[in-house]
Amino acid sequence: MPIVRKILAAAAPLALLAASACTQPFEANVQRFQALPVPEGQSFAIQPVDVRNEGGLEFAQYATLVSQRLAAYGYRPVEGGAKPELIVRFDYGVDKGTPKTVSRPAPGPAFGPWGYGGFGHYGRRWGYGSAFYYGWDPFFYDPWYSQQIDTYTVYTSHAEMVIERSADGKHVFEGKAKARSLDDALPRLVPNLVEALFTNFPGQSGEEVKITIAPPDKKR
Repeated sequence: MPIVRKILAAAAPLALLAASACTQPFEANVQRFQALPVPEGQSFAIQPVDVRNEGGLEFAQYATLVSQRLAAYGYRPVEGGAKPELIVRFDYGVDKGTPKTVSRPAPGPAFGPWGYGGFGHYGRRWGYGSAFYYGWDPFFYDPWYSQQIDTYTVYTSHAEMVIERSADGKHVFEGKAKARSLDDALPRLVPNLVEALFTNFPGQSGEEVKITIAPPDKKR
């Protein structure tokens, strides 16, 4: 088998793993503490926790999602230069990822003792010393069993929201959503984290719940 075809065949499981991230439900752990007033049209303004996000287009996009959800619950975005009754501080991010390795039995031989199949003098050794390994090995011989190793990266993302009264700075809501994923794409992760934060909003104070959000094609 040509080397290019071998590499593509070896990479297929990881490609499927990455593709599944877009089709699997999004799961987040949500913590909430709240003493929110009954919504009666109280005005609010959204501000970034990280001052570097002030005026940023990315933050503005996520802030719009938060604003829409608060408005749906009966609060009102502040207008003009008026002083808001509530200040909503919002933050988000994703870490650099943690490598994970999974070891499992590889398929048995496919073309006999000297062909492609995991044994013989020139065969496939998937996972020897790295995620994928091919080459000459005069000492490797295992006609019935070989080990397959898949390596991937898990990222942890978060979104945090604190609502305080502008009059005295007292917190009336503190919420945080965290999730693990196979990618670090914030434009996909943050909207899901926001939806998790606002699922059954404002929730019971002191609760920690797992929120499951269906993938886009399942929401319709």
